[in-house]
Amino acid sequence: MGRPFKQYLSGPRVYCCSNCKAHAADHDEIISKAFQGRRGRAYLFNSVVNVSVGPKENRMLITGLHTVADIFCTVCDANLGWKYEMAYEEGQKYKEGKFILEKANIVKVEDGSW
Repeated sequence: MGRPFKQYLSGPRVYCCSNCKAHAADHDEIISKAFQGRRGRAYLFNSVVNVSVGPKENRMLITGLHTVADIFCTVCDANLGWKYEMAYEEGQKYKEGKFILEKANIVKVEDGSW
């Protein structure tokens, strides 16, 4: 199958997979830090890189029923969070197509020190 393509981000603050340090998201892509994941705090991002998307499933979350798909690091296959595919409540529609990265699964690297 070959080696996976790995994208590198050039921003001054980058979030990486805590397992293999592959870049996952730029700090400027954060929409909110006020989310809760399965393992504690989580951040909502507009876009992410170096992730693969698993199968969709309906999941009852704190804010109601959503269709989500877990996301995994393309380098080491660690679970990083999930992607919101569909929200059933009108007030939650802004999450559709956005990504949750759980703080327990990522590390922040600043000033290109990776």
